[in-house]
Amino acid sequence: MPNNLACSYAYCSAVARREAGNFYPAFWMLPGPQRRAMCALYAFMRVTDDLTDEPGNLADKQAALVSWRHEVQEALTGQFRHPLHPALAHVIRKYTIPQRYLNDVLDGVATDLAAVHYATFADLYAYCYRVASAVGLACIHIWGYRHESAKKYAESAGIAFQMTNILRDLREDAERGRVYLPAEDLARFDYSAELLRRGERDGSFRALMRFEVERTREYYAAARPLSKLLDGPGRAIFQVMSGTYSGLLDAIERRDYDVFSSRVGLSPWRKAALAIQALPARWALV
Repeated sequence: MPNNLACSYAYCSAVARREAGNFYPAFWMLPGPQRRAMCALYAFMRVTDDLTDEPGNLADKQAALVSWRHEVQEALTGQFRHPLHPALAHVIRKYTIPQRYLNDVLDGVATDLAAVHYATFADLYAYCYRVASAVGLACIHIWGYRHESAKKYAESAGIAFQMTNILRDLREDAERGRVYLPAEDLARFDYSAELLRRGERDGSFRALMRFEVERTREYYAAARPLSKLLDGPGRAIFQVMSGTYSGLLDAIERRDYDVFSSRVGLSPWRKAALAIQALPARWALV
């Protein structure tokens, strides 16, 4: 491996190890080359997402994202301006990942620059597809899949994971002016964006959250067939990631939908148990 490529992969691995949280332990279900590829994909996501979350005015953030998009496009032609670029370009080429998935992510992140409001679930679905399903579709190219139907299941998994993130992070997002829950859902349960910003957890909020959790579970169920279409290590990492995120959804429900007082998470023991349970799939024993 050329030195600049090795250094780029090392940079991406360091970013993933430092920032990936729920994702990074699951990466160890994969052989070395695929694990490094996942780190490169994650580093792209992390750097892209940070452009919208870091302090700064809107115009500067928009300019930075436009510049970053241009740099990513140049990187795929061999012109590298960032430490992650050589690894990302290598991954896209090696695993024949369509560039449109990266563009989808960039488009999705761009919508987070201004105040976020969605009128309908169809609008929210389009956002979830860009920032999560597109990533899942890129991932299955790295993991290896055996049928084109895997793509629709990966899309459903992305929706499930992102909806879980949205429900977990309602308080933090509202503080940033981002209300992801569709206006049609808020109106249906007589709850408002203002109540959300204040962290009001009344009967209307519980009914709203119950509805959103059940809808999200439907996407987990729709994604379940993906597992059997993946190679062993891919099946294992998908099992860990799906178990982690569906576990967060269960935890939200057990807390009576209290996502305001503290951040919902899984214990280290629960994460370790998910990894152990996935080992038979990792070695293609199931």
